[in-house]
Amino acid sequence: MSKTPEKQPGDPKTTGHSWDGIEEFDNPMPRWWLWTFYATIVWGVIYTILYPAWPLVQSATAGVLGWSTRANVQQEIVEFEERNAPLNAALVATPLEDISKDPNLQQYAVNAGGAVFRTWCAQCHGSGAQGAKGFPNLLDDAWLWGGTLEDIVHTVAHGIRNEESDEARYSEMPAFGEILEPEEISQVVQYVMSLSGAQTDDAAAQAGKVVFEDNCAACHGEDGKGDVTQGAPNLTDAIWLYGGDEKTLTETVTYSRFGVMPAWQNRLTEAQIRAVSAYVHQLGGGQ
Repeated sequence: MSKTPEKQPGDPKTTGHSWDGIEEFDNPMPRWWLWTFYATIVWGVIYTILYPAWPLVQSATAGVLGWSTRANVQQEIVEFEERNAPLNAALVATPLEDISKDPNLQQYAVNAGGAVFRTWCAQCHGSGAQGAKGFPNLLDDAWLWGGTLEDIVHTVAHGIRNEESDEARYSEMPAFGEILEPEEISQVVQYVMSLSGAQTDDAAAQAGKVVFEDNCAACHGEDGKGDVTQGAPNLTDAIWLYGGDEKTLTETVTYSRFGVMPAWQNRLTEAQIRAVSAYVHQLGGGQ
């Protein structure tokens, strides 16, 4: 075992701590480090006086400079709105069918509409507009209420099956569990599945065709291709809002669906509604 070195003259004092006979010198910290530490304390005190810092019950101390990130952001918003005012005015004044004829206006509408979409619409339709169960995919060419720019503007402005707008798109599918027998529901589900090429029970599907003609064709059409004036989906394209498997379709027929979209006319400006409609229209499925 090695011997602990003896303390030499001129060695600093020790802290009094000892580990296995090894003592710790009580060396002072470098002065530059101490002065830097003190400077940070002074800077911190000055900062809390000049800028918002100390949290209170409902806000924070304002600071003697009156600086505010929210005020700065609001000022920037106002500045950009002033810059874009002529374009927004042109977007509102231009007939919908002529917006795409002006490359600069179309580009502005798509860019501005993308920002509106990501702020207000992506929560339901997805950041890429790919939709989700119960929320339509806006990238395809299947439109429940029509895919022209005029149709989209109306849908965005007034919404679907809501109580906010008297002009909201409205249709209601009956809950056929209260109308049909379980066997009839099973048969019509088999027929609906056959319309999109899914594997089905042929005998049940043939029986379901009669059930469909008597109960469903009034909205979905005799050929099952739907009706945009009623928001009745096309049942032949294998595009399903809630799912096209047997279990999901049985649930849909039995209990029906009643999706709701808010009316955006009281939340967005006319220019924003037109811009986001132009954005959605050009995603790939606009008519």
